[in-house]
Amino acid sequence: MRTLCLILCLSSFCGKLAADPLSAADREALLENLEKLRGTVTGRVDARFRAAIAAYRSAMSDEKAVMELYLKCVKKLDFDDKHRKASEFNEWRKKQEDHLNDPATRRALMYQLYWLVLTLQAASDKADLSKLAAPAQQVVDDLFGDVATLTSQRDVLGQNVTSTVFARAYEIEGVSVEKWPFAPLNLEQVYDSVLLPPSRTSGNIAALRAGWLKRLRQEAVVFEDVHAKSKSNGRPLSPDTGHSQEQEKFLTETLPDLQWQMETDLFRCGDQRAAALRMLSHIEKHLTHRNACKWSDELKKLLTPVQASTPATEAVDTDTPARQRSAE
Repeated sequence: MRTLCLILCLSSFCGKLAADPLSAADREALLENLEKLRGTVTGRVDARFRAAIAAYRSAMSDEKAVMELYLKCVKKLDFDDKHRKASEFNEWRKKQEDHLNDPATRRALMYQLYWLVLTLQAASDKADLSKLAAPAQQVVDDLFGDVATLTSQRDVLGQNVTSTVFARAYEIEGVSVEKWPFAPLNLEQVYDSVLLPPSRTSGNIAALRAGWLKRLRQEAVVFEDVHAKSKSNGRPLSPDTGHSQEQEKFLTETLPDLQWQMETDLFRCGDQRAAALRMLSHIEKHLTHRNACKWSDELKKLLTPVQASTPATEAVDTDTPARQRSAE
């Protein structure tokens, strides 16, 4: 009996809960409070971003300043926040002295910091990625002109900049930017999403081709570093030099694929005649490539004119005799 009464009471209570819709005034008040909360959250996030960017830009003045900021961030994250003694930090720093004083380490942290600042700029509500193309290209070019750093600091340069000690110390590791590459060594995304689109949009075929050729050279340098530890001292691979099985695979499979992508891009950008001739020559040169048939199909599709849709045939009244229609 008590159980039945309890069930009836709960049913009545639940019914009252379900029958309590929001009034227009309630909705307006809740939305107003929600906007205030969002404004507070946004303000705090913006304040963190501003503080972080100010610290990063100050440290970007020279390698010594970058290292000082790096040590400050490490101390905060790995020692202060974990309530470890200052003596432990000093001991750690002493053990890491050779690594921390290595010029390549310092330059790698500089590149990392540059890319983090670009990432924060890209995360802005008013960001225009086309305006970030030039500074992004400069960072990538400087990096690939610094063979010593590129070959010895791949882990640092390939790390997602939002997971670095710089980002975590300023609590900005949750930054998300659609299509943005989070490491300068992510060349595919760097070029496809940031560096090449401005040339595509403007129809600047010469700039687009130059960008693609630069990407191919840099992809070759990265591959050489991964598999051969830079026997050529950072120079791009070539079929005339001795190379390993992995390098051979890059030259015979990966590189031709990238070259095909380049010519397809140029064709679609307007360089149709020259690109088509190069694509035909490319297929002939790489007849044994696993994608040769696919390339042939793609080129055929590009060369086949798109047929204009024919207007719909005027509907004919089938109930009216043919003679009557002709008489009309």
